[in-house]
Amino acid sequence: MEIIEKSIEVNAPISTVYNQWTQFEEFPKFMEGIEEVQQLDDKRLHWKAKIAGKTKEWDAEIVEQVPDQRIAWRSIGGTKNSGRVSFIQADLNRTRITLQLGYEPEGALEKTAEALGLVSGRVEGDLKRFKEFIESRGTETGEWRGEIRGREVKPETFQEPRSKRIH
Repeated sequence: MEIIEKSIEVNAPISTVYNQWTQFEEFPKFMEGIEEVQQLDDKRLHWKAKIAGKTKEWDAEIVEQVPDQRIAWRSIGGTKNSGRVSFIQADLNRTRITLQLGYEPEGALEKTAEALGLVSGRVEGDLKRFKEFIESRGTETGEWRGEIRGREVKPETFQEPRSKRIH
């Protein structure tokens, strides 16, 4: 399995950055080649992407999700991949994102693309576009604050609206 790790600093608070990352159906707006992401339930996603000129689909499950800290996943059907995205508060209005992606290149074209660093460049570009997306908006498009640890899903607990919370 090939492993790529990339990081970027985003000029937004950690909760805003994390909340936006939980909006998986928005990924096609900033991830190159991702055509569609469907949230099937709190843990499962269906992905459709164009990779090396071919349309690929796979299902993934979130195996760990801790608000404002990390999200980890693995594919459970289709194109093999897994990964983890971590969120670290750099200061009140800056967040460091580190993305680790593991995947199995299929066929000569994908193996050549990996050898040339094209996949690594795509991941780096996706992070830059995510940064631009959230910084230009200034706020997230939604949020999910539940927790996932293995098979256990703890749905989001009620919180007061942000405007009423004391920081």
